[in-house]
Amino acid sequence: MEGRPAAAKYYRADSENGDHIEDPSEDALFELISELNDADNMFVVVQSDQDDPAWFASVAVIDEGDYEIVRRDTTRRGHQVDTDATINRIASDLIVWLAARDLP
Repeated sequence: MEGRPAAAKYYRADSENGDHIEDPSEDALFELISELNDADNMFVVVQSDQDDPAWFASVAVIDEGDYEIVRRDTTRRGHQVDTDATINRIASDLIVWLAARDLP
């Protein structure tokens, strides 16, 4: 696919403002989430680097300082929605959740 970066080994993270990171670390997720705002960069999506990913997680600004975290995995029939205000905890929880996915 022209213009698309090389495929991630496991997963990728994309934010509304166009930031894209292949296989982001916990620190990279922290940075992406900390850059979210309620004006022009409201969400980050982390998903398998496939054409039709079976799972994804998203973090979106719901109020200044509060975030909604959605985790969905169709292979395990999982769908969880939480809210949190602590970016460290959100990034850490996402890394743990990602580690449990079916990765190539």
